[in-house]
Amino acid sequence: MIKHSDFADAERLVRSELDGVQLDMSHIDALYTLAVAERYQKKPHEALETLEKLLSLNPGYGRGHQEKGYTLLALKQADKARLAFEYAVRFNPSLQASWKELTQLYEKANLTDFRKAAQQQFSHLSSLPRELVSVSSMTHEGKLYKAEQLCRNFLRTHKHHVEAMRLLAAIGNELGIFTDAELLLDSCLEFDPDHDHARYDYANLLLKMQKFESAYKQTRILVRKQPGNLAYRSLLANAAAGIGDHKRAIDEYNNVLKKSPRQNNMIVMRGHAEKTIGDLDAAIRSYKSAYKLKPDYGDAFWAMANTKNYRFTDGEIEHMAKYEASEQTSLDDRIHICFALGKALEDRDEYKGSFGYYSRGNALKNESVKHKSTHLNMHTSAQMDVYTADFFANKKNVGCPAADPIFIVGMPRAGSTLLEQILASHSSVKGTYELPNIIALVQRLRGSHELVEQSGSTPKYPHMLTEIEDDYFRRFGEQYIEDTRLYRLGANYFIDKNPNNFFNIGLIRLILPNAKIIDARRHPMACCFSGFKQLFGQGQEFSYGLKEIGNYYREYVELMEHWENTLPGFVLKVEYEDVVDDLEYQVKRMLEFCKLPFEDACLQFHQTKRSVRTPSSEQVRQPIYRSGLDYWRNYEPWLDPLVEALGPDLRCRYGLDE
Repeated sequence: MIKHSDFADAERLVRSELDGVQLDMSHIDALYTLAVAERYQKKPHEALETLEKLLSLNPGYGRGHQEKGYTLLALKQADKARLAFEYAVRFNPSLQASWKELTQLYEKANLTDFRKAAQQQFSHLSSLPRELVSVSSMTHEGKLYKAEQLCRNFLRTHKHHVEAMRLLAAIGNELGIFTDAELLLDSCLEFDPDHDHARYDYANLLLKMQKFESAYKQTRILVRKQPGNLAYRSLLANAAAGIGDHKRAIDEYNNVLKKSPRQNNMIVMRGHAEKTIGDLDAAIRSYKSAYKLKPDYGDAFWAMANTKNYRFTDGEIEHMAKYEASEQTSLDDRIHICFALGKALEDRDEYKGSFGYYSRGNALKNESVKHKSTHLNMHTSAQMDVYTADFFANKKNVGCPAADPIFIVGMPRAGSTLLEQILASHSSVKGTYELPNIIALVQRLRGSHELVEQSGSTPKYPHMLTEIEDDYFRRFGEQYIEDTRLYRLGANYFIDKNPNNFFNIGLIRLILPNAKIIDARRHPMACCFSGFKQLFGQGQEFSYGLKEIGNYYREYVELMEHWENTLPGFVLKVEYEDVVDDLEYQVKRMLEFCKLPFEDACLQFHQTKRSVRTPSSEQVRQPIYRSGLDYWRNYEPWLDPLVEALGPDLRCRYGLDE
C-alpha cells in the first residue's frame, strides 16, 4: 500500500495488526511502515512516537533512524535531523538517502570536511550496482543469508568484481567463516592493490583472527598512504597492541584522541593497553573519562569492574543502576552494566543483589549467542569416536618433532593464567597469548561451510583425519611452529594458552607429538561460577547460563578423561587447589614434565614483568592466596541449576550431593 501511496489504508492495516499485542522484534517492519505512513499523512509527531517505540526495540536499526531524520526535517528541526541521519549511517553505512541528506545538512551548517566525506560516500554508493547496495544494506540489517544468496548470484556473472567479493567477505565475517572471508579479501587486494576499503576490512579481520603481525603490516600500508586518516591510525593502534607493542599503541591512541577527543571506545581501548602493561591507575582514568563522555557506556563500567581491584563508589553504583533501568540504554550497554553492578555489589558482600545482576546480564547475553548443547555433545562424541588408542598406535611416527610449544588448556577461569605466569617466569620460556593457530587449523580441516550441523549429520572434522596422508600432519606441525615464531622472541619454549584447545589435544598429538600439554583444572563450582560472573570479550558462549556452563564442564571432564585413556602421560593435570596448597611442589612437577630445570623465579612469579591480557592480569601480579577457593559458597542458595547440570558423577566426586 505504501508503494501505491495508500498511506491511510496502510496505517489502518498496521494498527489492526499491532492492536493489543506485546511489541517485540518481530514488529519492527510493521512499526517502520506505520511511521512512514504517518509522516506522509503529515502527522510527524505521531510518526516520532512510533519511531521511539521501534528504536527502543532495536536501537541499531538504521532505517528507523533515517525515517526519524526525515520526520524531523518535516518539523524543520535540522540539527536533530542531522543527528538522526548520522545514527542511520553509523548503523547502516549503505543508506544512500541518508548520505545525500547529510551532504546537504553539512553544507548548510558550513561543516566542509564532513560534507566532503558524506559526498564521497554517497558517490561511492551511487557508483555500485543496485544489487550490491542491497547486499550491503541487508548485511547491516542482519539479513545475512538473503544477502549471501544475492551476492553469490551477482558473482556468478561478475566473477572478479572486487566490491562484490568484499561484501561477501563481510557476510562471511558476520557468520564466523573467517577463513573464507580472509581468502576473499586477499583476492580483492590481488585484483586491486589500491582498494583501501578492502585492505581496511582485511586488517580488521586479521585482528579478529588474532593474526596480529599480518594486521600490523596491513595497517601500516594504509597509514603510509593516508597519515591523517584517523580510522587507519586507530586500527594501527589496535594492531600494535595485538603484537604486544602496548607503548606504541598508547601513543597512537593518544594521537587519535588529540584530534578527535570524544571517541569513548578509543579511550577504553587505551585503558586496556594501560592495564595490560600494569599501569592500573592510568587505565582507571581512561575508563572514567569514557563513561563521562557517554553516561550509559557499559563497556567502560565493565572494564573498571574487570580490573578485579577497582571498588565502585555509592554514586557510581546509583549511576549504573539508573542507566541499566533506562529504556534508552542499548542492549549491549545494559549487559555490560549488569555485569559491572554484579561485581560492584559482590565487593560489598551484597550477594543476593549481586547474583540478581549477574543473572540478568547472563540471561540478556544468552539470548544473543549461538551456543547449543546438542552441537557441543556432537563434537565431543566425534572426538572420542575418531581418536582411539588404536588410531594413535597407527600414527605413532607422524608429525613435526619440535618440542617448543607448551599448551595450557582447560576451562576459562580455572587458573590457566596463573600457570602461564609461573612457567613464563622461567628464563627459557616465553609467555604469549591465547593463540588462534590450532583452532584456525581445525576450521580449515572442518571445511568453510560447516557452520552448524542443523540436520544432525556427522561433523566432517575430525573424521576426515582418517583419510589424509600422514605427511600432512608433519606439514601442519611445521606450519604451526613457523606461524608462531614471531611471538617467541628467541625463547627456546613458548606457551600457547588457549583454553579451548582441550578439544584439540588429539590433533596436537598428531602434528606436534613432542609438545607438552598442561590441563588447568579447578573445582567445578568455583570454576563454573567464576565463568558465569565473567563477561568475555568474545567466545565462551557456553558461559552465559548456570545450566549451560555446568553442562560444558561435564563434557570437558569426560573428554579429558578420554585423552588420558588414549594418550596416557601426554597431558599433565594440575589442580588449582593443589597449587594453592603446595606451590613449590606443583612448580617442580610442571617444570619436570616440561623437561626444564628448576628456577626460583617460577616461585616468585608475581614479580615477573610481562604483558597479561586476560581478566586475571592483576591477580597474577600478586602472591598466591587462598581466599577464592570456596568463594562460590556465598552464592550457593542460587546455584542449584549448576549443581544439577554437572551430573551425578561430578556431584559425587566433589561431594556436592551432601
